[in-house]
Amino acid sequence: MSSDNQSYTYEQAGVSIDAGNALVKAIGPLVKATMRPGADGEIGGFGGFFDPKAAGYKDPLLVAGNDGVGTKLKLAIDTDRHDTVGIDLVAMCVNDLIVQGAEPLFFLDYFATGKLDNGVAERVIAGIADGCKQAGCALIGGETAEMPGMYASGDYDLAGFCVGAVERGEQLTGERVAPGHVLLGLASSGVHSNGFSLVRRLAEDKGWKLDRPALFDEDRLLIETLLEPTRIYVKSLLPVVRDGLVDALAHITGGGLLENIPRVLPQGAHAEVEADGWDQPGLMAFLQAQGNIEPGEMARTFNCGVGMVLAVDPANAEIVRTRLEDAGETVLAVGRIVEGEKGCTVRSSAGTWSAKADWEAVHLG
Repeated sequence: MSSDNQSYTYEQAGVSIDAGNALVKAIGPLVKATMRPGADGEIGGFGGFFDPKAAGYKDPLLVAGNDGVGTKLKLAIDTDRHDTVGIDLVAMCVNDLIVQGAEPLFFLDYFATGKLDNGVAERVIAGIADGCKQAGCALIGGETAEMPGMYASGDYDLAGFCVGAVERGEQLTGERVAPGHVLLGLASSGVHSNGFSLVRRLAEDKGWKLDRPALFDEDRLLIETLLEPTRIYVKSLLPVVRDGLVDALAHITGGGLLENIPRVLPQGAHAEVEADGWDQPGLMAFLQAQGNIEPGEMARTFNCGVGMVLAVDPANAEIVRTRLEDAGETVLAVGRIVEGEKGCTVRSSAGTWSAKADWEAVHLG
């Protein structure tokens, strides 16, 4: 029991204001490197300003989104690999904005931990700044919360918040999608940031050696393939979206191909995805084999090698493919839109995704 005359400090309770101030100072150059037209302020204030007119907008609609990294973060923490989860955080937010036709303008992060480790925090925020530069959005602020007793030693959590803009009338709603539209896919960089609770369960149950070369890629460690950051599609997609060449976009996150594509379809439109249309990535084949995962479960859990799906008019398909390939994307033939109940069918023949027979998985709604 303490003396009644003891003088307490915030630091004795586990919160170091000095450490927080030092972190803000250290990340200043990282934040400054993300500045863009419309955002040229400094961090450390009570909020961040953004000027849409300076960014070139005349009558914009604002589009906002927030997300996290899921339990991919736990895998990064457990292996002391903090440098790219910030990219994942930005990617999960900005990819959700571009599917609505919006250009990401500014980003804010939330970093929460029990005991602030500035070395770790700086590595994470450097990744966030990198992601912002890839997406062309400004990191205008954030919150670092040191909360003793809330997290296990060494653990932290992340959340991201992004605001974008699209000129009124140019937003993507999916209402132009109709039977006959072509579905194109953009290759993913790996697992991205969904399905990691299953990945971690497999790693534990199967005793994976994460620091050894991957069976499907001997030039890389298994942990490197698993933590490969989520691909950011903004800069490649924005020009074709603004030119009116894309009628809908689906970011393939939780729910996989099966459940994300219907989110951008109008009533009466059904997506048919032919899994024979692209090669299953080695990492996906490895996960499926390790977990004896049925093809339908793969289609609703992982991106299966496709991080973004585009619905385009057949007349525009070739020019969209060419422009995206010129922008550095790998474009895949995914399927088509047919008349039917709003939803998605993923199907393939025997041999694809290790299937012993022809198969299909259906999601309606």
